[in-house]
Formats: sequence, structure tokens, C-alpha cells
Amino acid sequence: MGLLYLGSTDASKYPNNRKTFLKNYHQDGLMVGKVSFRDDDRTKWRSFRKVAGHDVEKLQQFLKKAGFMTNRMNIGVFDYATQAAVRLFQEYVRTIDEEGDKTMVPDGFVGNGTMAHVNRWISQDRVCSWGPESATTPTKEYTDWFKLLIKAKSHYKANPGPILSYINKMNKTYSTRKIDDWTFDSDEIHLIGIRRNQDKPAHDRKNDDIFILLVNGQVFKFWGSTDPSVRMAGRKDEPFLVEGQQLYRFGWHKVWVEKKIYRAAKPLDANGVLVLRDWNNDNSLTPKDLDITDRNGKPLGIRANNSINIHWSGIGSTNFSAGCQVISGKSYINNKGDGVDCSQFASRSYSELTNSAKKTKGAYNMLADLVVCYSKPGVQSLIYTLGREESLNIDANFGADYARRALSTMTNI
Repeated sequence: MGLLYLGSTDASKYPNNRKTFLKNYHQDGLMVGKVSFRDDDRTKWRSFRKVAGHDVEKLQQFLKKAGFMTNRMNIGVFDYATQAAVRLFQEYVRTIDEEGDKTMVPDGFVGNGTMAHVNRWISQDRVCSWGPESATTPTKEYTDWFKLLIKAKSHYKANPGPILSYINKMNKTYSTRKIDDWTFDSDEIHLIGIRRNQDKPAHDRKNDDIFILLVNGQVFKFWGSTDPSVRMAGRKDEPFLVEGQQLYRFGWHKVWVEKKIYRAAKPLDANGVLVLRDWNNDNSLTPKDLDITDRNGKPLGIRANNSINIHWSGIGSTNFSAGCQVISGKSYINNKGDGVDCSQFASRSYSELTNSAKKTKGAYNMLADLVVCYSKPGVQSLIYTLGREESLNIDANFGADYARRALSTMTNI
């Protein structure tokens, strides 16, 4: 078997119309109409490439049986879902598998090294602990998170505060949900943002927030920022995504700059999500921003913004956010509660995402791949709930220190 990677296609499965095949994946900006896959870790396009036999299909059969893939893949085509599943397998071999390879780079390329582990797993009839089977035996932390989310909904219905009260009175909230519409179904994948220090003035904000991914009964933790830096925003009234629940879809970031296009989550509604801008220019998010009025005395208030994505933030040394929710590539905490270091292969910036550097987006890929591989077939959305550090005090199983401890684990790796 030769090297398999994004775009490799069993000869019998080569699509009659490549544009039609990719249409559902390429809905944003310059992506529309493309007939090649976007390999965003190498910042290049990958054409459909015929391979003899049924090597791609056999690989997919393995990935599904081993628990790295649901029914999302196109059989015989090494598509985005297959790339994601391969990277999850490689990361599992690197970090969890006792007979694995600690030097393996989860890059989505299936060569001799990766195939040796594939064949070993086949011979041992192995199944990973991240797959759909784990949903039947959720961890205590996973169960506790849903208890907290349900308590939080009840708490904020009774005590909405000025920002949520403002949202409740709005006629249209687009991809942002009003409190009554918040849902917490364990059959869906939930990403939770924990906002810290948003009310403290800062021109250049740090990546000092955490993100919780709830998937298949397991909890994974990441870090980055939920708040914008003025420098990145390029304006004084930088936008802060409002707290509460938002609906996002699979999509692409930087879709107007071809050399920078990469996978990201985008608001499900084309009108976007709701933001409260820093109207009083104190470089922070406070209820005072709701009091600022225009020259006619009308409150500037909360508005929709269609460019607030969830995307990568290098290794986390710089906050890349102009208002988006950004994820560090340096490290994460896995479902066993272990801090995982990705700095060996995590790129600091676009300049290292090349064939020669062989870097990836590190922990950010881990988050994105878990979402792609374990979303239910036909589901194209992600539920994102943004809250504040102090909201963790609603449930005694957590407490505000939960976020600080998780952040310390990941940043001190």
C-alpha cells in the first residue's frame, strides 16, 4: 500500500462530479466551487488522487470498527472525516496506547509507521476509549457537567442580569439562543467556554480562558480566549460574544485569504451571533456598555455579528482573537484527566504550516477532529455555551477554582 492522505480515492469510488461532491463541505467564501480538498495544516489544496484496489475503504472500515469514526465518511474517499479519524488514531497511539509511539505526529498521513499500528490493532481487535461505546458509561465529570448546565439555566432564568435580560427582550437573536431555548441533550456535542477576567481592562488580552468539550460521555479540556484583543480587532469598540448558548456549524475561517483558509466553526445562522461591543472604550466587558447611547440618545446595545467564529490561536502565546473564540494548539487535557503536550509539532503561526516544517495546529486539531468524527450522521451543528468563571460556583462539584486549575495544568506543560 502506498501513502494515503486527504484526497486519496479508491479508483472505483472516484466521483463523477468533484464540485458536487465537495459542495456541502465548501460553503464559505473562496471555498465555494472548489474541486479539491483543503489541507489546512499544509495550507494547500489536495486533488482527488486515484489509488489501486480498496485501500481507502479498508482503512475506513478499520477506523470505524476501532471506534474512531461514525458513519460520516464517504466510503472509498479519503475525505475530511477520514483525515480527522486518522489523526485521532495517531493521537491515541501517541498518548494513550501502551504499545504506541510517543514520537508520532498526528498529521493525517498514513504511511508505513501508521499502518504498522493499524495492523497491530487489527490483530489485537482493539477499540479506543473515545468512541461511541463510551457514551453508555459516561464519566462522573461528564455527568456533573450536565447537572451544572441544567442548574445554570434555572439560575439565569431567575437571575438573568442586565445582558441576558436585554437579549430576552430582542425580537431576533439569530444563532444566539434566549435562556428558555437553551438545551442540554447528551446525544449532541457540547462545547463550553469559561470566561475569566473579561471585566478587567486589557489592550492585549491573554489566552486565559478554558473550553470544555463534552463528547461520548467523556470530557476534554482546551484553553485559549473568549475575549478580543484591541490590537487584533483593529478598532476601539471590540466585540465580546454575549454569554449564553449559541449554535455553530462546521465551516472555514479566513475564507477571503486563500493562503490562510482553515477549518473553524461558524454561526449556524448567516446573520451571526450576538455581541456587546466595548462601547465605552475601557477595554473590558461590563454592563456599563449597555448604557452607552448614540447622538440621538438611542442605546447602542447588543447587535448581531456574522464573523464571530471558533478557531485556532497558534500555540497560545498570542491571542489571535478580534472577537472570535480562539483555541491554543499547545496542549489539552484528555478524557483521563492527563495534560497532553502538543508543542513538539504545534505550529506557532501560519508560517510553520508547510510541507517542510511538518507542523500542525496541535490541540486545536484534536478538538475539531473529535467534533467531526463523533457528531451524529446528518448533524452539522455544535452547541456552544459561554459562561463566566463564577458560574462554576452554582454546583459544589466545581467551583471557580476548577477553571484556574485546568488552565494551570495546560499552560505549565
